[in-house]
Amino acid sequence: MLYILITLVLFLRALKKQLENEEFQTLLFLVIMILLLGTFFYHNVEGWGWLDSLYFSVITLTTIGYGDFSPKTDLGKAFTMIYVFAGLGILYGFATILGKEIVTHRLEKVGKTKQDNEDSEE
Repeated sequence: MLYILITLVLFLRALKKQLENEEFQTLLFLVIMILLLGTFFYHNVEGWGWLDSLYFSVITLTTIGYGDFSPKTDLGKAFTMIYVFAGLGILYGFATILGKEIVTHRLEKVGKTKQDNEDSEE
């Protein structure tokens, strides 16, 4: 449980810091837009509820794909193929920036700890 809490804190810290980054802001906007697009599409075309539509959009773009939902219409299937290719790139860029921030923060922390130990030895 502690690892989950630590991971969540690191994620939120990286998110807060990156909100000042213009590139990150653009990617965050695109992630929100692509999820909204998928949610509205699946709600209207497949007839799913709002939460089910958002759930399917997230599960699809993160490539988890539990298989509990799948498009039944030809339009839904065609949209999903395009949606995956467009959304994966956007989500990858978003996750990459957050991941780099978390790694950078950890490396800086390790570097400071190492330098503090060296300073205390002198």
